[in-house]
Amino acid sequence: MRRTFLLTCLTTLALALSPSSWSAELHVMNSGGFTAAYKALAPGFEQSTGNTLTTAWGPSMGAAPEAIPNRLQRGEPADVVIMVGYALDELIKQGKVIADSRTGLADSRIGMVVRAGHPKPDISTPEALKQVLLNARSIAYSDSASGVYIERELFKKLGIEQQVRGKAKMVPKIPVAGVVASGEYELGFQQVSELLPVAGADFVGKIPESLQSVTLFAAGVPVGSQHPAEARQLIRFLASPQAAAEVSKSGLDPLPTQK
Repeated sequence: MRRTFLLTCLTTLALALSPSSWSAELHVMNSGGFTAAYKALAPGFEQSTGNTLTTAWGPSMGAAPEAIPNRLQRGEPADVVIMVGYALDELIKQGKVIADSRTGLADSRIGMVVRAGHPKPDISTPEALKQVLLNARSIAYSDSASGVYIERELFKKLGIEQQVRGKAKMVPKIPVAGVVASGEYELGFQQVSELLPVAGADFVGKIPESLQSVTLFAAGVPVGSQHPAEARQLIRFLASPQAAAEVSKSGLDPLPTQK
């Protein structure tokens, strides 16, 4: 009787102290630009905290069902959202993300790829980039922040909006580098961090700084998060100096100060 009671107590204590009894399963929604950095950093967070991450992927905006605002609208569970800063700000205005949880993670710049093995043209100056675009047979760009900028502003700044109208296309949902790797498009433009992981495409470089549209990626805790404390812990980890090396390796620019 006494032995049975002791075994029961020990079992109860073991269950109470086991990781599964205190760790949290965090639901994260992550947009493309921060994907590579997130995948590199996530295992370290899980190992050091005992928390686990369940991740849904989708763009920061747009009509696609996978887009983060649309996922939240449908009521999908989320403890952390990682997305373009101004899209996150809109969710804060709508009362869907806790305002004081907003934390800048990294800056993202636009780059260009060609099919693997093809010559890499010079795009180091605005005039060089202009000539490359005029000479290209086809141009692809994303349906997220970088692509919106290219379509609405970059071509106008270069004075070639009419000349490229018939050969420049926005590619929805899939990585732009993928359609360049397949040979469907000659040139591809997207945020650098989304170009680098794709096999079959060679990174040419970033577009000139005077023509850049720098996109801030930021994270926040949605209203209704089931684990707000652990969610903020994840965000602090992703924004920490210890994460900067992986952030930089992914093609993003770590922030010197919070934005």
